[in-house]
Amino acid sequence: MNFPNVLTLTRIFCIPALVAILLTNFPGRDIIGLAVFVIASLTDWLDGYWARKKKMVTVIGQLLDPMADKLLIASALICLVWLDRAWAWAAIIIIGREMAVTGFRSIASSKGVTIPASVLGKVKMGVESWVVGALILGPQYVGKYFPAAKASLWLVIILALISAMEYYVRFGPKVLASQR
Repeated sequence: MNFPNVLTLTRIFCIPALVAILLTNFPGRDIIGLAVFVIASLTDWLDGYWARKKKMVTVIGQLLDPMADKLLIASALICLVWLDRAWAWAAIIIIGREMAVTGFRSIASSKGVTIPASVLGKVKMGVESWVVGALILGPQYVGKYFPAAKASLWLVIILALISAMEYYVRFGPKVLASQR
């Protein structure tokens, strides 16, 4: 287990803490929730940077890292729906996309095709993280900009769908060809 993979596991272990914080009403919940979310999100950037810089990219890391991202975002979105800070339909579309891409990656992996994160997928994750972070802070801290933060879920949905299509267009033929 190398350092980037430990960072990925750290992100996964942050998820129950984030959920417990967001679903428990106490003073400072939003700030502490944001802090845990930011720490988890930073491990995403750091593990990828470290793995590439130190040439520590592994197949398990390429599979585990996107799974950790999807678990983090899905958990946060579900909590935000419960807090009435995100629309349920938007969360379903975003989480559904994440599940579809993860399933596609799993099928590809079983066929010997590794699908690395694309630039567009990374942009989607970055925008998604900023939007989720703003929604975690909520109207108390975001103030008059909260409706804009909530409306930014539309941008996340658009990027999510376009990046999913990119994966299917780029890697679909390789996966299908490997079945023959």
